[in-house]
Amino acid sequence: MATGTGVKRLILLGNEAIAYGAVEAGLGFASAYPGTPSTEIIETLFRLAPEYGFYVEWSANEKVALEAAYGAAIGGLNSLVAMKHVGVNVAMDPLTSSAYTGVEGSFVIVSADDPGMWSSQNEQDNRWYGVRSYIPVIEAGTVAELKEVTKAAFEVSKRFKHPVLLRTTTRLSHSRCVFDVYEPEGIRRWGDIVRRPEKYSMVPSVARRLRSEMLRRWRDIERFMESFRFNWLEGDGDILLIGVGASYGVLKDSIDVLGIQGHGIRILKLSGFIPLPKGLLSKAFDGVSRVLIVEELEPVIETLIKAWAFDMGYNIPIFGKKFIPLEGELTIERVVSGLARFLGMANPLIENRVSNDVLEELPPRPPNLCPGCPHRGSFYSLRKALAKAGVRPIYNGDIGCYSLGILPPYRMQDTLVDMGSSIGFANGFAHILKDNKVPVAIIGDSTFFHSGLPALVNAIYNRAPMLVVILDNRVTAMTGAQPHPGSGYFQDGSKAPRIDLESVVKGMGVEFVVKFDPFNINDSIEKLYEAAKYVKERNAVAVAIAERACTLYIVAQARRKGIELPLYAVDMDRCTGCGICYNAFSCPAILPLDDKRAYIDPSLCVGCGECVYVCPHDAFYEVKPWSKEYTSLW
Repeated sequence: MATGTGVKRLILLGNEAIAYGAVEAGLGFASAYPGTPSTEIIETLFRLAPEYGFYVEWSANEKVALEAAYGAAIGGLNSLVAMKHVGVNVAMDPLTSSAYTGVEGSFVIVSADDPGMWSSQNEQDNRWYGVRSYIPVIEAGTVAELKEVTKAAFEVSKRFKHPVLLRTTTRLSHSRCVFDVYEPEGIRRWGDIVRRPEKYSMVPSVARRLRSEMLRRWRDIERFMESFRFNWLEGDGDILLIGVGASYGVLKDSIDVLGIQGHGIRILKLSGFIPLPKGLLSKAFDGVSRVLIVEELEPVIETLIKAWAFDMGYNIPIFGKKFIPLEGELTIERVVSGLARFLGMANPLIENRVSNDVLEELPPRPPNLCPGCPHRGSFYSLRKALAKAGVRPIYNGDIGCYSLGILPPYRMQDTLVDMGSSIGFANGFAHILKDNKVPVAIIGDSTFFHSGLPALVNAIYNRAPMLVVILDNRVTAMTGAQPHPGSGYFQDGSKAPRIDLESVVKGMGVEFVVKFDPFNINDSIEKLYEAAKYVKERNAVAVAIAERACTLYIVAQARRKGIELPLYAVDMDRCTGCGICYNAFSCPAILPLDDKRAYIDPSLCVGCGECVYVCPHDAFYEVKPWSKEYTSLW
């Protein structure tokens, strides 16, 4: 449904379409913590905010982001909060309560799920959160629907003064489509708070009453979903296929592959499915002999529909995960396979497959830290320092680029579970390890602000000896160099208050704090050695802060400004081919020649100079020195 005036046609990512849809819906407030596959939503809103005047921020973590948007919605604004699926776990406490209190404006929570785990530690299906929290869940059936479905989410939220969960997936978020974009009308930037503690202060006496009110709203939303404009029924056959959310598009393509359009098939397309549109389901089930539910990941709708069908007395077979995979993304190949088995047909994709002699898989390309990444120097120096201190480390990793420390040659991530788990796990290990074993927590600056602070407080209070290494590269690097509270600037580059890590850590009570530059390997080893020795001898917490900006971020700035990068090369007379630089240090800009001597690829070298410290034979030398302009960027 088009709104506003003026139209232009744009090719947009799915996430960009969500952002434009929110703006057309009259967005007043948006917040998020960056996380793939959700990040581009807020990045797009940052680009649009100066033109349309709404407020947008990167928050310290997902819980804070959700509470901020929740507060704005209580103040009467149309608000949005975006996060990846695991971020919703962090925000669950206020999310659940938001359904009890409701809001005054509209409140849309975008959960970007990641089927296939392309950039995530698990494959959870956040539609369950809608079921358990009494929050409606809406999901586009195709990329082309995303903008209008986003607007519909705001409409539902505003109509019922209730939060709405807009679910997307990696495939929807990162596919492109042509969209007609309209100028918004009625964006409201400022709100007001009417003091209503009887509604928004969740003490038990209030919460008991609010639960009853929430259940009444839920029944109203349930009736509304029966006529939700993105749900519909196609065809009139006796076999019912239900396409849930983005699975609908894959189901339609699979039907085309099998050539069964109109051959006794009816299709129920569900984009608003929690709560179930029971009236529409009754119409869809009328006269059918069997049902197949196609949905990605968990059998959420299958479970709900089977319970409803039992209560309604339907005595027909209803299938879902018996034929549709329980893990990974739903591709046409996978749905065609399941649909063919359900219908008792031959799978044409198998019949037309090429010979098994053909190589079907490309050679693996393991990820690697970027050339000049400061984390490489930190890992290298830390290993050397711990060996020098006679410490037997248990490495606890965290979520960030430095997760790649799990790979050779570093192998320095014995645990890696969630945001902040490095210090959290170290809290447990610190009280159970002996025989000179020391927990080492490796955490990034953005992640430390996100969820490392409480864990470090716990370590200090409970006297848990550990070495905490904070890799401060100035940005949230893994998701695209977004700023955070320690960056010192906002998304648009303007100056912001900078939360100093050293001051924070000392203020919390850590007595031994040291800072080092990862590009200076010798000094880094010495300072990390002192920190490790302190933990070993004092049986206390020590914090080492690695200070060096993300090289990818700096190089991008340099190239935009036309600043020439420094460059290093190899003295072939000195190089012995020992391989330390390209094996133990593993710089991707340094390549082995046929005789095993090293060669620096000038197209990859960013002039970090770490190779000078690493080489035991002084074989690396500076070709182009650091300019004042390049130095100033760091």
